[in-house]
Amino acid sequence: MPDERECVVLSSTDTFDTIQGLPYRLGISHKSVGSIALSMHVVTIPPGGRAKAHRHAEHESALYVVSGQAEMWYGEGLAHIMVVSAGDLIFVPPGCPHVSVNRSRTEPVTGVVARSDPNEEERVILMPELDGIVT
Repeated sequence: MPDERECVVLSSTDTFDTIQGLPYRLGISHKSVGSIALSMHVVTIPPGGRAKAHRHAEHESALYVVSGQAEMWYGEGLAHIMVVSAGDLIFVPPGCPHVSVNRSRTEPVTGVVARSDPNEEERVILMPELDGIVT
């Protein structure tokens, strides 16, 4: 039987602060549109900003960098680092610790983040023991 639910467009530019310390534009989620398998938001890292060290319990994340440049520290002990720029696509596997940092003093970093979890933040696990690694 076909799904009788309605298609939904979200035009709001309202934002909320995430558990991991970054502002997200209200996006696609179970709470906003009734999604059952994914979420998608616009994230902005302000100049000089950074996320808190965290991982996502059991779901994958994919990010598209729209503008700016950021560092992403990742892996056990945040032992790896990549520099990402506008146009890059990033995959973060389930359970992978990571931190994103904007080193610019003037330009924000904006990206689109999608996850294979319809909830915005219920399974974000903060890892404060790693926050001091990224300076």
